[in-house]
Amino acid sequence: MKPKILVTRATFGDVVDRLRERFEVEDNQEDDTPLLGDELKRRLADKEGVLSTGSDRIDAGVLDAAPRLRAVCNVAVGYNNIDLAACSERGILATNTPEVLDDTTADTTWALIMAAARRITEAERWLRGGNWIQGWRYDRLLGQDVHHATLGIVGMGRIGQAIARRAKGFSMRILYHNRRRAPKAVEKETGAKYAGLDKLLRESDFVSLNLPYSKEAHHLVGARELALMKPTAVIVNAARGGIIDDAALVQALKEKRIAAAGLDVFEGEPKFNPGFLELDNVALIPHIGSATRATRMKMNLLAVKNLTAALTGRRPPSLLNPEAWAKRRR
Repeated sequence: MKPKILVTRATFGDVVDRLRERFEVEDNQEDDTPLLGDELKRRLADKEGVLSTGSDRIDAGVLDAAPRLRAVCNVAVGYNNIDLAACSERGILATNTPEVLDDTTADTTWALIMAAARRITEAERWLRGGNWIQGWRYDRLLGQDVHHATLGIVGMGRIGQAIARRAKGFSMRILYHNRRRAPKAVEKETGAKYAGLDKLLRESDFVSLNLPYSKEAHHLVGARELALMKPTAVIVNAARGGIIDDAALVQALKEKRIAAAGLDVFEGEPKFNPGFLELDNVALIPHIGSATRATRMKMNLLAVKNLTAALTGRRPPSLLNPEAWAKRRR
């Protein structure tokens, strides 16, 4: 008998075909609707593994409804949708898909930096609205220079480092803030200098948030922090919603206390603060940081590798809760 697994959202057909070679697969290819509450519990009741996404809340209640579950394998680098403590308590292995999306997400972050700095989305809306008939003006849609400016990176992990490497091409001064200071080799390679968060916010022309969401990171940037920033500064978030207090950001942008923002993630997504839609000085995209075909395929294949290892008695390569592995090995 093949182990039964659930693939919660639609994915590449090749990925599902590969899974069917080893597992009895229940997929969501046709509908691709999020599985919520009782529906997710019902689907997981007889499953040994699940290929999940960030939209699937895997909490203690869901796990209690899945007594045979042995592995929760997220197709994402973030995992705040998974209750790791509850998984570990039950000996369920939890995994994510790090590293394979670092450069793609760094590219997206840079797209947001450039779009917000040079008012690209605002300019496109203006052009599509038929306004260019007015002709050229010297002061139309003036933005911010990126080259030789100061970039502040909050979260100097793999993605933060990839962003810093790209910043060198713009001859930028780079500050970073992290829970722990980066190794000297990283500072030397990137040219980034460590700074306290307040100093970084005060001195940066561009601030990029690149840290995972956690209770400690909730509203790390709120009204007080936004007030520290320059009125010409731009803030970008391609990490996770909730790191910025979106209501405070809407107010700061509305009152022009900072120049602009670029956002790929939001609190409560796919819902988000409607105040953003009333603003011209924010570039908005719908959580597509890793959305290239090549990268999304790599993420799925790594999740498959994790799931296959977990259900064949091997340690998954991207294990998040080694304590669950230790419990299983006893």
